Parts: sequence; C-alpha cells; structure tokens
Amino acid sequence: MNEHGSAAAALDALPDVARAAGVEKYQACPLGVAEAELAAGRRAGAWLLCRGEPGYPLDLAELPDAPPLLWGIGDKSALRRPMIALVGARSASSLGTRMARRLAEGLGEAGFVVVSGLARGIDTVAHLGALPSGTVAVMAGGVDVLYPSENTRLADDICQHGGCRLSEQPMGLQPVARHFPTRNRIVSGLSRGVVVVEAAAKSGSLITARTALDQGREVLAVPGHPMDARASGCNILIRDGAHLIRNVEDILEALPPLETPRATDQPALDLPEPTLSANQGERPPQRREPARKDQDGNAALRKAAALHQQILDRLGPSPLAEDQLIRDLGVPAGKVSPVLTDLELDGRIRRQPGGLLSLVVRN
Repeated sequence: MNEHGSAAAALDALPDVARAAGVEKYQACPLGVAEAELAAGRRAGAWLLCRGEPGYPLDLAELPDAPPLLWGIGDKSALRRPMIALVGARSASSLGTRMARRLAEGLGEAGFVVVSGLARGIDTVAHLGALPSGTVAVMAGGVDVLYPSENTRLADDICQHGGCRLSEQPMGLQPVARHFPTRNRIVSGLSRGVVVVEAAAKSGSLITARTALDQGREVLAVPGHPMDARASGCNILIRDGAHLIRNVEDILEALPPLETPRATDQPALDLPEPTLSANQGERPPQRREPARKDQDGNAALRKAAALHQQILDRLGPSPLAEDQLIRDLGVPAGKVSPVLTDLELDGRIRRQPGGLLSLVVRN
C-alpha cells in the first residue's frame, strides 16, 4: 500500500507481484468473501485491528511480517500493556504446571499481561494463573474457533477477565498443523520476552524461542532434570545462552527496562486517519532493544538463527541437493542436518526424493 498509494491500487498490482514471485493465476480475495468475513466477525462480537491503526500492538508492528489484520474478542486494552510470553509442553509434569502457574501469577502481579497459545498443558496453566490480571490467547485458527475444546470455558473466562483472544486467521477457520508455527511468531512478537517451561528437544515451544530470537526478544527457560525428555529443550536453550529462570525475579531482572512511548514508534502506513473507538487510547510503553549481554550471552542461539536464515536464502521453489547446499554453506553436515529438520518441522522447507530440498512458498 505504501508503494502503490492506496488499497485499490495495491490490489490491482498484486497479480503482477505474484507472477514475478513465480505464482501464476493469482486472484485477490473476492469482495463477497471479505464482506462475509466481516459479517461473521460482527456476529461473534469480534473486533478487527489493522496494522497502522492506533491500538495495533506496537511491538508486533515492528516485525517485517507483522499480520496486516488481527481479529480479536475481549478487551483490546490488554494489548496496550507490556506482555511476556509463557509457553511449554502440552504433556507437562506436575512440577512444570506448578512452576508455570507461579510464574504467571507473579508476572501478573508485576503488571505484565501473559501471552500464550491456549494449548493443553503449560499454555493452559499460564492463562489460568494470569486470569485475574489479564492474559492474551493467540489462536492458530479463527478467533471464534475454540481449540482444544476442553479449553472452551477458559477461552470465555479470558475475555471476561480483562484479557482477549487474538488471531490473524479468518473467522471460522479450523486450525491445521501449518498454522501453529505462524501463530507462534505472533506469540513472541507481542512479547518483550519468551519464557519456556518444559519443552522437548523438537517442539513448538522451541520454534517459538527461535522466532523470538530472530525478532530480538529475550529468550528465557526454566531448567529441568537431564533425564526428563520434557525438559531437554529448555536445557538446550540454557546451554546455548538463554537466561536460566528460577522465579519471577529472574525474569524481571533479565528484561530490558521500558521506555517512554514516542509518537514515531508506530510503523507508518499511508492510510486514512482512523476514528478512535472507546477501547482505543494511549499507546503502551515501548520495548527497548534488548541490552547487550556478555560475550557468551546468546551467541550460540544467534549463530543458529543465522544458519537458519542462510539456508532459507539459498533455497527456492526449485529443488536443490542437500549435499550441494552443505557445500555452499561451508558448514559441517552434523550442524546443518538438525537445522534442516527444524525447518522441515516448521513447515519452511520440503524434503523430496533423491535427497533434494526446496523452499515452501506460501501463497
């Protein structure tokens, strides 16, 4: 829209943009579909936030892939307060759930909104612990689709106690596997830091942690017993430089201080000036760029994130042999293979017969 001057001109230009990216026969969303979605939102009592409008979460708006539209149900004022993500295993242990609840309660008392994904296990306990102080549930499907079904009551309680549910997906969309990694970037993007409580070595929580690192957020993890597979991901994060968390005080000490908001902090879009609703007011305090750590700090985590990006930069829709990719990177195969597995689980790359790899192009 900035490039073409208006929404109408941008829509007209999209087929050519798509064609240049290798997507043929692209068609913009029909008007009737958009009108039906707006009507469904009104029936569900949902509100819509557009990037560039007052009220859109400022930390999220900083991201290059910030959602252009966000559906929400509940109190949108929760999005103007400083937020911390608390995520972890679905099959959490008793100790893990007790720790998550204690952290959520403490963060709420300290003035933070706890963000999580409304999943079973740690996510559920995080929302419950933060319920009195306000919590945000980021949905993988439509904001009106309550998944898992056993959290239906919790989803309603979140909206009744000063929190909200949030999604970039259309109303009524049922979540599928590929929606969860994209959901995770919103969980971390809303937050000043991501706290991981129990996570396996290959899990969605670690995807969220990697995304947080890419976004410049702090990564924090609760340690666990070395022989407990549910804690292996957290222990790996701590080994690679994440903050070790024992209590709420450790989280507060690890986070950079808030700054006074500035009028220029909201990324500008050339849009008509919207009318402020009753629920839209002052902008929240801003997250300062994460403070520099000591030399060890998050160096290993940042190195892993850089390797992720190097792989994505070298891959495209056309298949490339894995051994050729490793030669191009100049990195030992033992370091590349786990990263390829992570990217495949994340839905970013696709393995093909004959040892070939290709980039997943999202239309």
